[in-house]
Amino acid sequence: MDNKQIEEIRSLFPILERTIYKRPMVYLDNTATSQTPRQVVEAIEQMYTHTKANVHRGVHTLSQEATDLQERARERVRGFINAASIREVIFTRGTTEGINLVASSYGQLLDDGDEIILTVMEHHANIVPWQLLQSRKAVVIKVVGINERGELDMDQFRSMLSPRTRLVSVCHVSNVLGTVNPVAEIIRLAHEAGARVLIDGAQAVQHIPVDVQALDADFYAFSSHKMYGPSGVGVLYGKESLLEAMPPYQGGGEMIDHVSFEGTTFAELPFKFEAGTPDFVGIAAMTQAIDFVESIGLEQIAAHEEELLKYTTDRMLAIPGMRIFGTAPGKSAIISFLVGHAHHYDVGMLLDKLGVEVRTGHHCAQPLMKVLGVDGTVRASFAVYNTFEEADRFIAALTRVAAMLE
Repeated sequence: MDNKQIEEIRSLFPILERTIYKRPMVYLDNTATSQTPRQVVEAIEQMYTHTKANVHRGVHTLSQEATDLQERARERVRGFINAASIREVIFTRGTTEGINLVASSYGQLLDDGDEIILTVMEHHANIVPWQLLQSRKAVVIKVVGINERGELDMDQFRSMLSPRTRLVSVCHVSNVLGTVNPVAEIIRLAHEAGARVLIDGAQAVQHIPVDVQALDADFYAFSSHKMYGPSGVGVLYGKESLLEAMPPYQGGGEMIDHVSFEGTTFAELPFKFEAGTPDFVGIAAMTQAIDFVESIGLEQIAAHEEELLKYTTDRMLAIPGMRIFGTAPGKSAIISFLVGHAHHYDVGMLLDKLGVEVRTGHHCAQPLMKVLGVDGTVRASFAVYNTFEEADRFIAALTRVAAMLE
């Protein structure tokens, strides 16, 4: 993309004009959450000021309008990930709830001794729910390792598959290493072994095209707030046949067909898994985020971020003591690093004083940190609105910080 396109995109994000400690802000914490374009904010304001009413529960005009906006959003999401039916699109609070839903509901269909395969690069949200399931059932959790570049050990994965493997749950893109996992191959191998596959797509859908039917994913979860949309909204895709066989995740309004003290019957998909009042405002506004992404094109977004990644990485490597974690070919625009013996918190705090916003810590990936032999890293991550000028400001600030902490 040329400078004019980038400036047009940046004009949609007023927050990017902020200053931090009297310096122009460089926002490089996009893996944690992306910023939100004006049209998404306007959609939220429009609904709160003109069309706020509970969905699916009223015959009056406002309720019908709100319901229509939510269900149009469901169809928009279906098209975005190419699900076969809107019955396969479940609205959640985010990727974490989507994974918990599968662990709690599909997990009830597993037996003692059944095996679940995870990877060492998983976010805690794709580890802890399975451990909670393990506390209720004697399932076996196996963990796939990585090589020195941060790529999955696919030979080890193949060797772990067995007749008892029931589920493989893996991130599409690592939130620490930026590694883009070969999920199509993982799904194929798992299916050949008779297992189902859940993909954590939190770091993928805003960067690369996702077609759940082409992947043949059984479940795919992602969040709105990481793809330029509202916070507190997410999506779980699940194959209709699997969702039909799974028991409800939560009980309450909307997910029922008929309730009596003698027994309750449940609503059809997708409502069986959507108990209570949803964030119908955020759900409706998420369509504007999808429109924003598709108006630019995921291929263009990926190409721009890849150029920023290479440009920044090359310059970072010239800083004495630089260690970058995750060097897999084709990685996403995420750079986790340490400089010499400087503590990651110190680096992050000093970068903030220079107007650069990065993330520090274990990034909800403590098992991976243990494998890497560190307790945390600094993480810089890019989005479509970031520029080469911002990359230069980041490098200048990082060079200064590194010299201060030497």
